[in-house]
Amino acid sequence: MKRALWLFLVVPIFGATMHAQETIPRVEISGGYSFLDANVGSGSYGTSFHLNGGNVSATENLNRWFGGRLEFNGFGGTESGISVTAQTITYGPVIAYRKFERITPFGHVQIGAIHASQGYLGISQSATKFALAAGGGVDYNLNERFAVRVQGDYLMSRFLSLRQDNLLISTGLVVRFGRR
Repeated sequence: MKRALWLFLVVPIFGATMHAQETIPRVEISGGYSFLDANVGSGSYGTSFHLNGGNVSATENLNRWFGGRLEFNGFGGTESGISVTAQTITYGPVIAYRKFERITPFGHVQIGAIHASQGYLGISQSATKFALAAGGGVDYNLNERFAVRVQGDYLMSRFLSLRQDNLLISTGLVVRFGRR
């Protein structure tokens, strides 16, 4: 009788706990606005300019906290009176902290490439170079299917034998598909 009473008390508690756990989306697609603060050199020799654009990313969540993200950013603007463009494509691991109901903080390190048009940082012809993006952000969960993402990244690139330490800020809408 004691066992039956114990099971009667414990089973509803486990059931309530399982129901309260967050569902983990299989895939997250995000898109929105991006801002690039491009920097060349450092100190008094450094120059800086800004480009606006958009981004799109796809994240596959392998479990509650780990996934892989493919991200594309495209920028355009004017540098020294010349119309320039730049695009990045990067991929890497994402670590998410899914302990809160309304927010999901995350961090990532991604490697890939940056392609820039003629005139970007003074280059004489368009070029594609190595890029490294490291940073993180937070998803503000509107409901189980949608969230608003705010993200900041350090973007390292190398043009003209100089390292550029750039700042990349993006915001947008996240749409979630499937369940883990």
